[in-house]
Parts: sequence; structure tokens; C-alpha cells
Amino acid sequence: MSSRTSETETSTDHRPDRALRPDRLGTPGLLFSVLPASAPLMVMAAVMPAAFATVGIVGQPLVFLVLGAVSALFAVGYAELSRRVHHAGAFYAHIARGLGPTAGAAASHVALAAYTALQAGLGGLVGFEVSDLLDHRFGVTIDCWVPALLAVALAGGIARLRVDLNAKVLGALLLVEVALVLVFDGAALAQPAAERLSPHAFNPHTLARGGVGTALCLCAAAFTGFAQAPAYAEETRRPQVTVRRVLFLAVGCVTVLLVFGSWALTLAAGPRDVVDSAQKQGSGLLFALAGNTLGATFTDVLHILYVTGVFAALLAFHNVAARYAFAMGREGLLPAGFGRTRAAGGAPIAGSLLQTAISVALVAAFALTDQGPPGDPTAPVTRLCAWTGAFGALGVVLLMAAACLSVIVYFLRRGEAAAQRWRLLAAGLAGLALLGIAAYTVGRLPVLIGAGPHSVPGRVLPGLLVLVLLGGLVHGLVLRARRPEAHAGIGRGNEARRPGPAPSGSRDF
Repeated sequence: MSSRTSETETSTDHRPDRALRPDRLGTPGLLFSVLPASAPLMVMAAVMPAAFATVGIVGQPLVFLVLGAVSALFAVGYAELSRRVHHAGAFYAHIARGLGPTAGAAASHVALAAYTALQAGLGGLVGFEVSDLLDHRFGVTIDCWVPALLAVALAGGIARLRVDLNAKVLGALLLVEVALVLVFDGAALAQPAAERLSPHAFNPHTLARGGVGTALCLCAAAFTGFAQAPAYAEETRRPQVTVRRVLFLAVGCVTVLLVFGSWALTLAAGPRDVVDSAQKQGSGLLFALAGNTLGATFTDVLHILYVTGVFAALLAFHNVAARYAFAMGREGLLPAGFGRTRAAGGAPIAGSLLQTAISVALVAAFALTDQGPPGDPTAPVTRLCAWTGAFGALGVVLLMAAACLSVIVYFLRRGEAAAQRWRLLAAGLAGLALLGIAAYTVGRLPVLIGAGPHSVPGRVLPGLLVLVLLGGLVHGLVLRARRPEAHAGIGRGNEARRPGPAPSGSRDF
């Protein structure tokens, strides 16, 4: 079998306890598996008000347009490489194919840590929102860690299902969430606060006051979910076509929803008043505006669907993190037991249990450090969500930048630079933009997590990410010295079990 052929085959082991099940997802199923991670309702309720209040920029629609353009440029090269590399550990497999197995090992550790952190933080956010909802709506006081642990356990239970059934659960939650977002958008367009449809939010001059970099960093996390699509390639029908299609569909859907959602918030509050309103109401801005235009009943439903939307994002990140753990177990980057699946449905059961265990440990750790009065639902989970969210989003942005470099090196090594020149240009531009966002995020991290300028988390979180990266590099070097066959197979999935030479480009960069 030629190396080119081996790189375009879906990596699927046919032993039932060592394989993800192929041909389970079509375009709708894959799209429903990916889009919930972007959590449009959560972004509108939490991220957009924070950006208005912190930065004071009315032109958030332009910020989301810029991020959408960067994501589209990234997808151009990433989608092309995804046609050739079908692997459950998508980021690290792509990086290994371009920059070498050692770089792939480092990327695998960063990806697993980043996705694990994101889903653990979302578990804390579910706990906070459920606790707050019960307290304000029903007068029932409950510590936030109780619903947080229940959410984590429920996600672990659903993750045991077949991937296509999982996609149906996520799809149902997503469709209802998007429907409510569109209803709010429509109401804001029909009844704007200024009595007219002001295009002021799209005026480039709204960005002139500074703080654009901070706004980009705050909002960038909303665009980290679409890159999960290639992680399902082994379970997708016609992955050469489907994954590429879903990548662009996801970028387009997220961009449109968030651009119009942020514009709707400015219309509902009024372009002159939206910053002041966000500073006064914080994460309650969306619900207050919805109550003014659509009534209390709609607002109650919106609160509930906000919680389910956050849970859907938690489940989406849980699923992809479990697949990374499975891929790493299959290739010797984690114990071999993680490279097994549930025989009944093909779910990466050990990886899912790992995510559940880590989430329980993190929620418990933050709950035990709660020094507030009994029943206070705020302090521990807000720290959990902010810290893990910043850590995870920064890790994914760095992986995206590394994937851009990998795309360039991959095609240069194969002598395809001329044929792929536009994709290489797109990857280069996206990589530079992503590196800029990552660097600015590190510099502004205390502001982004709501801590003081010299706070410990602002210094520790980037350092922790560096430690994870260095740990992955050391692990890769140890494998290269002690188990060269396993090292050469990093990023190759089940292809590494087939006889024959490794694909070109498997050496370190």
C-alpha cells in the first residue's frame, strides 16, 4: 500500500473493543456534534455582556466578523489536510503529520488538557446557573457543586451512547437554543430601543477607542468548537467530503449567529446605552432585555434553555476530549486501556470515565475551597469557569496556530506548494492572527479572568500550559528513544499497525 493511500484511509480497527464505529455520522450528525460547543446562547448571555462591560466597544459585530474571517482562513488549510488525515486526535495527528511525531506528542497533551479544562469549567457553570435559577425562581437554596456534579455525571452517561444517538441529543438541544436566539434577534429588530434599526455597531469607528485586542480575546473562545469536526472523521461517512463541508458550515453558522446576536443586543439596549447597561446588569443583560420585549414567560424559558445550552457545550467538549484520550491510548501516549471502546456502541469509554473523574475532582476542589456563607453559589464556580475557560481556550488557539504551521510544512515537504499556494497563504495569515490573539491573551489574562493585574492565576495559568507542553515534548522524546515504533506511529492511528513504511513527513520537524 502506498504511503499516500494509507494517509487517506479512515483509521478504523475492526476489533469491536478497539475501534470507533465507522459510518455513523453524516453531515447533519457531525454538524450537531460540533456546533453545540460554540454555545451561541451562552455567548450572548455571558461573553457579549462581559465584552461590552470590560472593553466598552459597541462594535462587537465587527469583532465577531474578524474572528469569523480568521476561522475561515484557518479552515481552508485545515480542511484540506483533514481530507488526508482521519484521526480521532485531530489536532495532534495533523501536527504530527507536518511537524513530526514529537511535536504531535506535545500537541496531544495540550489538546487533552485544554478540552478537559473547558468541559470541567462548563460543569461548574451549569452548577452555578442551576443553583441561581432555583434560588431566584423557586426560593430553593442549594450549593452549586451539587448540580455541577450531577451535570458531569449526566454527560458521562450520555457519552456512553452510540455517537449518532449522542448527536441527536446534542442536535435537539442546539435547535431549541438557536430557535430562542433567533426569536430574541427578531424581537430586537422589530422593536429596537432607539425606534430604528441603527447600523452604528457596524461602523469601523466604534473600534477606534482601543481595547479591540481584549475584545478579540474575550470572544475567541466562541470559535474554538468548530475545529472538533475532524476528531469524528473515523466515525463519519465519506469523511473526505463530510468533514470539510462541516468545518465551513460550522464557521459560517457560528459567525452569522454571533454577528447578528451581538447586533441584536445593541439594538435592544440602544447603541448609546448598551455599554452602560452591560456594566450595571452583567450576565443578566440578555434576560433583562428579553423580559422587556418578550415578557417574563419567555425569559423563564430562556433561563432554562441557557442551562441546557451550557450542558450541550459541556457534552460536546466531553465527547471530543474522550476521543483524544482514546487516540492517545491507541498510540502509546496514554496507557493502552484508554485505546479501547465500549463493544456495544463504540464509545471511548475509558476516555469518558477519565473526563468524568477529572471534572469531579476539579468541582470538588473548588467546592472545598469555598469560604463563603452556606448556600452562596458564586465564588468557587466563577473561579472554576474563568480559570479553566481561559486555560482551555488559550490551549486550543495555540493548537490552531500550530496546525496552520503544520499545514504549510506538510505540503511543502510533498512538493505541493504550487498546487496548494492559496491554502498555504490562508494558513499563514490565520496562523499569524491566532498567534497574535494568543500572545495578547497571555498579556491581558488577569483582565480576562476578572482578577487583579498581579494576580497569581494570571501568571500560573500560562505557566501551567507551558508545563503541559514541555511534558508532552519530553514524553515524545522518551518514546523516540525507547519505543521508536510507537513514536513513528504518533498521529497515524490504526495505520501504524499495518505493515509497510511510515508516511513521508513522519520525522520530526
